[in-house]
Amino acid sequence: MQRSSSHAPSQARRTIVAGLMAGLAAALSFTGVAAQAQDAYPNHPIRLIVPYAAGGAVDIVARAVGHKMSETLKQPIIVDNRPGASTNIGLDMAAKAPADGYTILMASNSLATNAALFSKLSFNPATDFAPVARIGEASLVIVVPGKSKIQSLKELIAQAKAQPGKLAYASAGNGSSGHLAGEQFKEVAGIDVLHVPYKGGSPAITDLLGERINFMPINPLEVITHIKAGTLRPLAVASGKRSAQLPNVPTSREEGVPNFNASVWWGLIAPAKTPAPIVKQLNAAANAALADAEVRKQLEQLGVTIVSGTPEAFGQFIRSETTTWAGVIRKANITAD
Repeated sequence: MQRSSSHAPSQARRTIVAGLMAGLAAALSFTGVAAQAQDAYPNHPIRLIVPYAAGGAVDIVARAVGHKMSETLKQPIIVDNRPGASTNIGLDMAAKAPADGYTILMASNSLATNAALFSKLSFNPATDFAPVARIGEASLVIVVPGKSKIQSLKELIAQAKAQPGKLAYASAGNGSSGHLAGEQFKEVAGIDVLHVPYKGGSPAITDLLGERINFMPINPLEVITHIKAGTLRPLAVASGKRSAQLPNVPTSREEGVPNFNASVWWGLIAPAKTPAPIVKQLNAAANAALADAEVRKQLEQLGVTIVSGTPEAFGQFIRSETTTWAGVIRKANITAD
C-alpha cells in the first residue's frame, strides 16, 4: 500500500510535466506559424487607391509603378479609382483602411494642401497616413497664347505691373495646383492679376487658346501638344532646373523669379500605424520599380522627374510642402469649400 501511494504522486508529476511540455510545444508551434505568417507578407493582392479618374496622369503613374511593384512583391496590385471631392474621398478611404499593408494610395499635391483649403475634413492628413515612397514630380510651366505679344516671363511681369488687375490667368478650379501656383507667382513677382477658375483644365485651355485668358500655370503634360504645335507659348518652368521635356524653356530662376517653385508630384502612402517592416518592404518595391528602364521611360515621356528615396525623406517633403502651400493659401484667402 505504501509503495502504491508513493507511486501515485510520481505518476501525477509525470502527467503534469508532460502536459506542460505539450503546452510549450503548442505555444512554440503557434509562435512559429505567426512568425511565418508575418514573414509571408504580402500573401494576397494589394489595393492601390487612386483618388482620380482612370486615364489621367496620376492614374497612369500609379499603374506603371504598381505593375512593376507587383512583380517584386509577387502579388497583384489592383488599382481602385476613387475620384471626387478634390481627392478627399480616396484619402478618407485610405485613412480608415486596416493598417496591414494591403491598402496603399497614390497621393499628390492635395495631401499637402487640403487641410488648409477645407474647413473640415473627415481625416487628418498630418497624422492618419504613413509615407511610403516618393515617386516623382513635374514642374509647372507658364504658357500664353501662341499669338500673344508676350515673349518672356520678364515681359509678362512688366506688363502686369504696368496694368495692375488687367491681366487674367486660368486654372482648373479653386485650390488646384495651377491656382496655388498662380497665387505664389503673384506674391513673389509682386504683381496684381486676376484669377479665373474653371471646372477642369480642358475648358481653361480652350479659353486660353481663344485668347480670352492671358496666361496659365499648368502641368506641361496637359499642353505639350499645343506647345509643339505653336498654339501655346511656354514662358518659363516654375523651377530652378530646366525640364527635360522642355529643354529650351528657361526656368523661373533664370527669368529673375527664384522663389517661384511649383510642381505636381506623386507618392505612395499607407494608413498610419502600418508596421514599419511592411512600409520598408513597399518602399523597396517602389524604388525597384523606379529603377526599371521601362518604367523610367514611361514616366519620363509623361514629363515626370523621378524622385526615389526613403519613407522618412518623403515624410519630410510632405511636411515642407504643407507648410509652403498653407502660407500661400492663407495669404490669398483661398478656400475650396
